Amino acid sequence: MKKVPMKNLTLLSFLKPALPWLCVMTLTSAGAQTALQVPVVAAQAKAVASGFEMDGVVQAIKQSTVSAQASGRIASLSVKAGDKVRAGQVLATIDDREAQTGVERSQAQVAQAQAEWRNAQAHFERTRDLQAKGFVSAQALDTAESQLKAAQAGRDQASAGARQSTLAQGFTRVTAPFDAWVLQTQAEAGDLAVPGKPLLTLYAPLPLRAVVQLPVSRVGLARAAGVIEIGVQNGAAGTQWVRPVSTSSVPTADPVSQTMEWRFELPADAAKRLLPGEQLRVRFGGQLSERLVVPAQAILRRGELTAVYVASAKGFALKAVRLGADHGAQGVEVVAGLVPGDLVALDPVKAGMDGAQPQAVPPVTAPVK
Repeated sequence: MKKVPMKNLTLLSFLKPALPWLCVMTLTSAGAQTALQVPVVAAQAKAVASGFEMDGVVQAIKQSTVSAQASGRIASLSVKAGDKVRAGQVLATIDDREAQTGVERSQAQVAQAQAEWRNAQAHFERTRDLQAKGFVSAQALDTAESQLKAAQAGRDQASAGARQSTLAQGFTRVTAPFDAWVLQTQAEAGDLAVPGKPLLTLYAPLPLRAVVQLPVSRVGLARAAGVIEIGVQNGAAGTQWVRPVSTSSVPTADPVSQTMEWRFELPADAAKRLLPGEQLRVRFGGQLSERLVVPAQAILRRGELTAVYVASAKGFALKAVRLGADHGAQGVEVVAGLVPGDLVALDPVKAGMDGAQPQAVPPVTAPVK
């Protein structure tokens, strides 16, 4: 019988308790490799709208910079950026002691004018009675009538001054012109307010529009576009392409950038998911043409690398691709890197794992006649 060396016996005795665990780990690893199935889809050509895309910015159609109409120290600023306000809500108050003094002065002038008018009216009535009895001349009656009219004009002037003073005092209360959100505040309590100085900026949440600075060289193509669509992010569903409610353009070109401003009013459903200042894509579509597309979830993006995992006999192979326009639910256009019929993984993260295999694609059966 052949003897086993002592060092081998020592190694076997050390590994013997761990052998069952090693066997279980090996079987588990092998089972995980064979069980990792990744669904695939074939890259195929679809009829999509050709054209070009431009970057746009969301703007609020109703946006207002609220300024002061009276002079004085800002006593209080009751809102901040991000607050929601209602039409007529007080946003800020200005020290109104000077305005209150003007109101009191005008009220005193009204009282004085009222007294003078009553005195003139009584004098006119007495003079009229005396002239009817022949005690005074007609010239005295005319003088009394003129004094009455002057007193009446003075009363009206004092009343107008009182209304003006009350209106000026109302300017010390800055109110919201419409239902809006506070975008920015340009003043704080204690600052000096003067007429025309901005205090804060408001915008209405709806409606919104997309604004695009279109190069003059592409204006002709944009006007000839059969379909204009705006890409709006819709969470996990990706980009949703919607058509604008209305389209308009500013009939002038910027002399420096040589661009024209185009405006597209957004539908209410899409505008609810956007904020002013947010960027989006505007697509000027043309005629339908065949383009090779793949689902957006099949694309792997790592920095500036765009690639897909293509199924092969040994599993998956990573292939770099060059992408074109995003056509929403129809997929993303692949300009180079794939050919029609290539099977790409719908889950590129799982496809990059060891042992990943393409899931069997069910055969296409002809319908039963």
